This record gives sequence, structure tokens and C-alpha cells, in this order.
Amino acid sequence: MTQPHVDRVAHELQIHPRQSAAVSALLAEGATVPFIARYRKEMTGSLDEVQITAIRDRLADLAALDKRREAILGSLTERELLSDDLRAAVLGADTLTALEDIYLPFRPKRRTRATTARERGLEPLADLLWAQDRATDPEREAARFVDPEREVPDVDTALAGARDILAERVSEDAECRDQLRSLLRERGTLRSKVRRGKEEEGQKFRDWFEFEEPVSRTVSHRVLAMRRGEAEEILSLRIAAPEESALNILERRFLHGRGPASSQVAMAIGDGWKRLLSVALETEIRLELKQAADTEAIRVFGENLRELLLGAPLGRKMVLALDPGFRTGCKLVVLDAQGALLCHDAVYPHTGGDRVHAAAVTVEKLAKKHNIEAIAVGNGTAGRETETWVRGLDLPAGCAVVMVNESGASVYSASEVARDEFPDHDLTVRGAVSIGRRLQDPLAELVKLDPKVIGVGQYQHDVDQKQLKQSLDDTVMSCVNAVGVELNSASAQLLTYVSGLGPTLADNIVKHRTESGPFTTRRQLLKVARLGPKAHEQAAGFLRIRDGKQPLDASAVHPESYPIVERMAGDLGVAVKDLVGSDELVGRIPLRDYVSDTVGLPTLEDIRAELSKPGRDPREQFAAFQFADVHEITDLEKGMRLPGIVTNVTNFGAFVDVGVHQDGLVHVSQLADRFVRDPGEVVKVQQQVMVTVLDVDLDRRRISLSLKSGSSPSTDSR
Repeated sequence: MTQPHVDRVAHELQIHPRQSAAVSALLAEGATVPFIARYRKEMTGSLDEVQITAIRDRLADLAALDKRREAILGSLTERELLSDDLRAAVLGADTLTALEDIYLPFRPKRRTRATTARERGLEPLADLLWAQDRATDPEREAARFVDPEREVPDVDTALAGARDILAERVSEDAECRDQLRSLLRERGTLRSKVRRGKEEEGQKFRDWFEFEEPVSRTVSHRVLAMRRGEAEEILSLRIAAPEESALNILERRFLHGRGPASSQVAMAIGDGWKRLLSVALETEIRLELKQAADTEAIRVFGENLRELLLGAPLGRKMVLALDPGFRTGCKLVVLDAQGALLCHDAVYPHTGGDRVHAAAVTVEKLAKKHNIEAIAVGNGTAGRETETWVRGLDLPAGCAVVMVNESGASVYSASEVARDEFPDHDLTVRGAVSIGRRLQDPLAELVKLDPKVIGVGQYQHDVDQKQLKQSLDDTVMSCVNAVGVELNSASAQLLTYVSGLGPTLADNIVKHRTESGPFTTRRQLLKVARLGPKAHEQAAGFLRIRDGKQPLDASAVHPESYPIVERMAGDLGVAVKDLVGSDELVGRIPLRDYVSDTVGLPTLEDIRAELSKPGRDPREQFAAFQFADVHEITDLEKGMRLPGIVTNVTNFGAFVDVGVHQDGLVHVSQLADRFVRDPGEVVKVQQQVMVTVLDVDLDRRRISLSLKSGSSPSTDSR
């Protein structure tokens, strides 16, 4: 990457140029964002993942700008249009929009009215009018260009053709386009109307049937909602500019007199605005709004996904999982502490008769036989009813009953991954296994799914899919590497997201593990097919080996730092295994004694933290949750105080599951006793909250909730 780009990124992100240069160099070498953030702090000045990702993405933008610039220069050179001034302008353009504005007059075009007028020889007449000499008589001059053979039968046709040329000239002026673009951004109005005859069909879009707001104030979720309505042919959208102001900008730029020629130019300006500029710039601003809305929606989706992936794990405990159903029964599986399937069955607690008693006997017997420590119940159809039934059973002391979000479980159960894991079992068994494993370790199970099906996004199918995938992949990789991965038990899907690996190396690791047995040291990774020193450097620090030959392999200390730890232990007169996990010994390490040209205090402080709590899991401790005694939306009353779990956070508020098969909305205005700009600052996905019911709309199945302290309850249902 060029130094000017490195300097520009540093200026834009307000960091030192050597920091952006270091990140650029590391990325060019194939380093991943998590690796750079964790193990190259001295080089980057301790930049975090957000900053490193911003540098990566901005450098990619500038590289794309350079590529487009080269293509434009090549096109202009090939067509012998490149003057010194034009070359300087192209090289000086610092945004893609500015570059395209400069290129616009020279870009090969489809046939236009101006093209036709030029072919008819009317450009000299256009130039004469453009000069706006008061002495010019447009009709007398136009008469000289009348030529029926060239399809210019009269003066009016000649003048109209000349104005077409001028209108296009006006529309291609880079300076005016930039000013008018700013006018639309600052004073334009976004308008949405229902299409004639679509009122009934489009009821879900009725908030946008007669809607308008300034472009400058519109927000992500409204833009995406209206665009979806337009895509479904329910709504029509327009961006209207203040026409008088737009024409004033153009006339100040191009109108230089009051004579007859100037009148022709004024007509051309009006035509250029209405027919060309207003249409082109409306398209541009619509695209800008869409891109900004996409970016914001993807940001929100990424934050929600992060909270879901980093949800508190139950851990290595015996679990019985139920995938609920009424008529078809509940699919039951028992999983060992590592998530392996031990047995499965089907029980029918909701069909009446002897089957209810038989179901109770089956669950109680399995719970006692396998020393079940928790029962996971999917939160789909019959979920609450099944949870209530399970809580009434004779279960082992301390056995938790937990509702688990099963979004995407059906997708997993039909996937190739699930078929590979359980080739001898059907969809229902696989779905129940997924529910149980989500309780044991949400991250390890959810990485097997396309994040878009997990259900924590905002218009995820409407946004730029390439940008969405990049962001979600970044989020998953960040979460996986922040937690660390058990090398000897992780699935190929989980290993795929470890820094430096990817699908091929992940599969090779699993294959090697199956054929050669568990890894006993990180060093053995180099024996995996196609896993070389570079991949080992990137991945090793994020992989954990419990009870291996090298005690540091269970920690996040990178193998390149093992010699430092060995020196620390030697200076204290103890073995490395005695140092690991001993707060007393770790506290005696004089970190500054180990600072060198390549290792500074940031890395040494990370090492000390890891030695104190090796392989610590950054996720919160698991806490069981129980809904109130409400099961249907009809059970809700205004003023009720209810426990709930946040299921999704959007720009306009948060959705909360209170256990009635329909999430309620806490509007952003009801999230706190203060003004809230970003709901993500107040609540997170999976957060346990107490809410007050404000309103229940049974017809539309909408529940309005509040987190405000002033929403005093009239009924307490805990």
C-alpha cells in the first residue's frame, strides 16, 4: 500500500502514521485482525480489533479507488482524450464520486438527444448561445443550421437541438453536481406514498402510506422499510429537491446575461435540471441512503450477533434436550458433557391419556440415570407448555430447566454439517441435539449456521450481501478467537474461524486428530497436512490443549513467548507448571525486567494475566432464567411487570421475549428514564430484564413494553 494511502488513513482515523503502516504491512503478510490485535501490540501501538478492521477496510476502499482511476486513465489514453489538465484532475480526485464526476463528460455514452444534435451539426450553434453575447439573435443564427437533409427542418428544431447539447453540458459539470448533491443531502425530502389500489394488500407498510421527512434526518430502519415496500410494489418513493434553490445554483454558474441568447441558455438549464440532473442525483442520493442504511443495519446485526455468540455457556455438563411439539410430540436427546449424543426418544406430554404419564416416567428415568444437570427446552411451538410440564416433574436436585432460543435449529438439522455429524439420525434428532448444545456452548454450536438465519438482524436480506458476509465473518472470527478453541474437541466449523486456518486446514486438523489421536502439544499442528509455519503462527495462540505436555498450551500465551515465561519461571526458581495459575508467584514477576526491542509492556501484561488465569473464558457465568406464569398473549394485562430476555436490538428499540410466543417491543423512547440515541448502549441480546406491559394489540399481535422505572405496575406476575 502506498505511503499517501497510509498517511491518509492515519489522518482519517486519528492515529499515528506508523500505526496504519504497521497494520498495512501485517495485513499484506497475511496476518488476521484478531492476531494483530492480540499478538502485535508493540507494532500497532495496541490498536484494537475495531481500529484494525477500519484500517483494513479503508485501505481496501482506497485500493478500489486507485483501480478505477487506472481504468479511467487507460480509457482516456486509448481514445486520445487525455490532456495534462485532465490527467491532473483525475489523479487529484480523492473520492470515487469526484472521480466519476470528472470522467462523466468523457465517458462513452448511449445515444442521447445531445448526441443526435451533435450529429446534426448543431454544436457550433450551442457554443454561440453558450457565449451569451447580447448582440446574438438566436433565431437568425439558428436559421443558418436549418438543413432538412440532416433532419433540421426549421429554426425551432435547430434551437431545440442546441439546447439539448447545453442541457447535457450543464448536467455534466462536476462543480455543479457536487453543489446540487449537497443541496439534496441537506434540504432534500424523502417521500413515500402507497400505490393506487394497494392499500389492503400493503397493510404492514401503512406507516409509510403518506410519509415524508428530510433526507438529512432519515434513519436506517425507515429507509430499509420503505425500500422493501417499494420492492414489493406497495409504495412509491421519491427524493424531492428544492427546485428553486437548485435552479439558482445552476443559473449563478451558467447564466451571464439577459439577452436572447441567455434566455435560450436559461431554458437549457431548466431542461438540464428536470430531465437529467434531478433524475441522476436522485438516483445517487437514494443509493447513498441505501448504503448508509446498509452499513448501520449491518453494524447493529454484528453487535447483536456478538452478544448471542458470546452468550454465557452452561459448560461441560450432562444435558437432556427437548424439541417441543403438540401433536407430533417432543423429541428428546441426552448429551454427555462434551455434547456427544448418548440416546434419543420421543415423548408425548401434550396429547392426553396414558402418554402423558409415560412421558413423565421417561424423562425422570433418563434424568436420574445420566445424572442430568440441566434440561434444555426449545422456545418454539409448545415450548412454554413443555417447560411448565418439565418443571412439574421429579427431577434430580439442582437440575436447571432452561428455555433455549431455537432460531435456525431447523436449518442446521437439514444441513450438510448435520448430516455429516449424524448420518444415521433424522431431522428431529439433529434439531434436539442443536438445542442442547446451544445451552452447553452457544458459540461452538451457532458457528455451524449461516448467521443470517439466527434471527438477530434488521432487514438482513435487504442489505448488501457481500458487505454483510464480510462483517458477520469478522464478528464470528472475533468471538471465536476471543474465547479460544479446544483443539482436541472443536468441530471443523469452529476451527474454520480460528485465525489463520479456514475450511481446508480445519478439516485437515479434524482428519489428523481422528487418525493420529489427540494433540499433546501445539507444535504437533505442524504435522497437519498443508499447515505451515505461517498458519501455525497465526493460529497457535488461539488454540487450547488441556492436560497436554506443555502447560502453556492451555493458555493464550503464544508459543513465540514461551522462552520469556521460561525465563520468568527460572528467575523465580520454579518450574513453568508451578508458575501457571499461581497468583502469588505471578505477582512477583518484575515485568520491566523482560522488556526488549521486540517485546514491550503490553505483551508482558497479557502474559501475566494469562499466567494468573490460564485459558480463562471471557464470557459471563451462566445464570438460569424463568418466565412468569404467562403463556399466551391473552394472558397479558396493562401494567404487568414481567421478566424477559432481549432477543433483538434495532435502531428503534429492543424486542423482548416474555414467554407468550410473541416478542414485545420496547421502543427506544421507553428504554430508559433518559434520552437514548443508541439502544445498544442500554440493552444487549440475551440480557435478562424486567419490563412493564404498556399495551397489548390482540388484532395485530403487538405488545408494547417499557424499561422505564416510572412505568409502575398494576399487576406483578413474577
